[in-house]
Amino acid sequence: MTTLREYLDGTKCDKDLKDLIELIAKQADPIRGAFITNQKYVDSKNIYGETQMELDKWSNERLKKVLGESGLIKELASEEEDDVVKFPSARGNYAVTMDPLDGSSLIQVNLCVGTIIGIYDNGKVMQAGKNMRAAMYILYGPMTILTLTVKEGVHIFALNEKKEYVMLIKDLKVPEGNLYASGAIKKEWLPKHRAFIDYLENAGYKLRYSGSFVADVHQILKYGGMFSYPAFAGHEKGKLRLLFEANPLGFIMTQAGGRISDGARDILSITPEKVDHRVPIYIGSKTVIDKAEQMLK
Repeated sequence: MTTLREYLDGTKCDKDLKDLIELIAKQADPIRGAFITNQKYVDSKNIYGETQMELDKWSNERLKKVLGESGLIKELASEEEDDVVKFPSARGNYAVTMDPLDGSSLIQVNLCVGTIIGIYDNGKVMQAGKNMRAAMYILYGPMTILTLTVKEGVHIFALNEKKEYVMLIKDLKVPEGNLYASGAIKKEWLPKHRAFIDYLENAGYKLRYSGSFVADVHQILKYGGMFSYPAFAGHEKGKLRLLFEANPLGFIMTQAGGRISDGARDILSITPEKVDHRVPIYIGSKTVIDKAEQMLK
């Protein structure tokens, strides 16, 4: 079976990018190993006012330390950091955005969580998602898997007993499918979004929602359909973050033939205005995202 490095060696990636991707991928084992001992909530909040878990902070510090010491990146933006972290002495010129542990509260009930990563190649994180050089996520489920694109298709790897990533799926394409999910409380949905969800249900779409953004998008990537976290009452500009959540997963979905939209435009075209830039999200199979834009505009 093809290993992650063997695959990367056959791409147009330069050595620094290959090393960066492998370095991040190798953090899956220690992060997953920390699940048992770092489950408690702590008395701090991140910049979004959300109570942090020990594991959120531990994963963030682990990745920040490893990436900083690598000398491969100039900037790092993390959901757990107030500001962009800069590494001016780095020899490399990449930049990374990350959600160190998306869905971390689900660990206490043994559901799937993940790490979301976006990589840019000009040393800056504050730019449109379409400029991304690579994107990846690690999913901690029954298997530890890595989904990756370096703009040469979307490929899925699994971590085996030898702690090697081996390719499970080559050149994945998102099917049309009939799954859907929607975040936010139903009574707070705005009228156009409510009408769109009614349309999907009447068309026979099936509800699948776990509360872990990365896990839910992975399911859509495999089986097709649509995940949404819409604008809703009190959050008319959306809840999920452009830099850490929307852009990396949207980039992967687009590379697999799907789409990501805020309901009116391609999210990957949006230049972030601040680290805490939020957007409504509709992500999935192309046809259903096209329909979402048609009904929401």
